[in-house]
Amino acid sequence: MTPTTAPSRKKPKPEKKVTGPVLISNAKPARHQHVDVESQTGPKKMAWGEGERLQKVLAKAGVASRRVAEDMIDAGRVEVDGKVVKEQGLRIDPETAIVRVDGVRVVVRDEQVYLALNKPKGWQSTMSDEMGRPCVGDIVAERVAAGQRLFHVGRLDADTEGLLLLTNDGDLAHRLMHPSFEVSKTYLATVNGEVNNRDVGKRLKEGVELDDGPAKVDKFQVLEVGQGKSLVKVILHEGRKHIVRRILAEVGHPVNALVRTHVGPIALGDQRPGTLRVLGRDEIGKLYEAVSL
Repeated sequence: MTPTTAPSRKKPKPEKKVTGPVLISNAKPARHQHVDVESQTGPKKMAWGEGERLQKVLAKAGVASRRVAEDMIDAGRVEVDGKVVKEQGLRIDPETAIVRVDGVRVVVRDEQVYLALNKPKGWQSTMSDEMGRPCVGDIVAERVAAGQRLFHVGRLDADTEGLLLLTNDGDLAHRLMHPSFEVSKTYLATVNGEVNNRDVGKRLKEGVELDDGPAKVDKFQVLEVGQGKSLVKVILHEGRKHIVRRILAEVGHPVNALVRTHVGPIALGDQRPGTLRVLGRDEIGKLYEAVSL
């Protein structure tokens, strides 16, 4: 008689593995049990009706439409106050929140203005001039009359043309002008004499002694030489009055014409003298990054 298959030969069913955390009880977790670090250290949540929804703030700042902004939040590309936010509908205070997209800070305050001016030669770097000379204030007069409180970031002397930033963001302006942040400025100078790049460049990089102390450049390059003149590029983060003219005169090459082409990451480009342009979101973000804001 053929025996039937013994039950012991059947493979036992594998025990179901527990993949989630084991709950000890249904009681409320202790303070440090299953801690969600991001929610504890992230931006302060505002009550309904206070502040503005994050996706709306991003849309108003020109980052993207609300729908695309929501996708960016889902993808973890948006930070508020240093923490990644993935929660839709989070309400923030645009006056105080620090918002970044892909690591670049976004300007979210409606009243903040950031402008690049190509200051013409012969114009004063002032908002008004008692002697009636043309000044920066004349170029932005309509904006000031409309209620914008603008001020220029640093100065260019009357005979120097080129890039001058204007804003009403006091924190940014202060840091851009403060020497400790070492924001570079780039100049093109037409000077007397045919410049020896190696000798003059070495002296300027090592430093020269001026009447108000030593000064040196970060980079120096000769671009053109001919007919008793030279075109040179000077990059430095000094902010003293007439600093470029003084250091070039000190090495025997007085300046005939001077143009500032860059302030940190912002470039003058082909902007015509006397014209203004509004800085783009990426440019503002780079300025913030340059001064650790």
